[in-house]
Amino acid sequence: MSLLRVTPSARSSAASRLLRLGIFLLLSLPDSKGKAIWTAHLNITFQVGNRIISELGESGVFGNHSPLERVAGAVGFPEGWNQNACNPLTNFSRPEQAESWLALIERGGCTFTHKINVAAEKGANGVIIYNYPGTGNKVFPMSHQGTDNIVAVMIGNLKGMELLHLIQKGVYVTIIIEVGRMHMPWLSHYVMSLFTFLAATFVYLFLYCAWRPRAPSSSSRRRRQIKAEVKRAIGQLPVRVIREGDKELDPDKDNCVICFDVYKPQDTVRILNCKHFFHKACIDPWLLAHKTCPMCKCDILKT
Repeated sequence: MSLLRVTPSARSSAASRLLRLGIFLLLSLPDSKGKAIWTAHLNITFQVGNRIISELGESGVFGNHSPLERVAGAVGFPEGWNQNACNPLTNFSRPEQAESWLALIERGGCTFTHKINVAAEKGANGVIIYNYPGTGNKVFPMSHQGTDNIVAVMIGNLKGMELLHLIQKGVYVTIIIEVGRMHMPWLSHYVMSLFTFLAATFVYLFLYCAWRPRAPSSSSRRRRQIKAEVKRAIGQLPVRVIREGDKELDPDKDNCVICFDVYKPQDTVRILNCKHFFHKACIDPWLLAHKTCPMCKCDILKT
């Protein structure tokens, strides 16, 4: 036991190291001037048959250089086989009756700035760019300097393809984009650093408590004593091997209530003081855990 004893000087040294670790983590935090990320709420409305369907979800993020403003309109998409709107001559298919419209564009092929400016030159009031195929609904804040005051948000690929397929089928889709919640990346870093520091402190306290010599409590001694008594009582209960012709093999008799298996010749059973019997391999672990008959609750230590 002396090898595991933690001396006061060792505990002081460990505490000092933990303190230095905490100070290092706090000093390593970025300042609060980190760029904030704003989510975008998309209220999507379209009609299928006689039903008008409306979906509202926090499914996008505003671009880093996008104004944080509400914008609404019908959804249009680039004409032709390519949906990335990288060609300056790209035309957009959009409802003629719509007073304002939003461009739905696929990511890739050129910069975000170029896509957004192409859509703005065609009269789009806002731009929705959906992510690469295979990315699910993952999004991130785009960087698009030089796009003036046009609202630009990114949504996931799955949601973007869902909208595109609806519009290509001739469904009239309108979207209202509203400003959602602000997220601070530096705050997430702070939380993770704090969690790391607390985890290190917890590990130190756990190891300190585990290494500290402790006298066995009276309750643990009593549990060990009872367990030893149960083992002795189990060993004193009679056992026998079932033979051909024994009444236990009668199909109308009860099975072993622990494993629910029928008794067979050569099975070893243990007989309790209450005259109930069970497979020895079944009843021994049961008695060690419960010390009572599973049928009548007779306590083997009291009989």
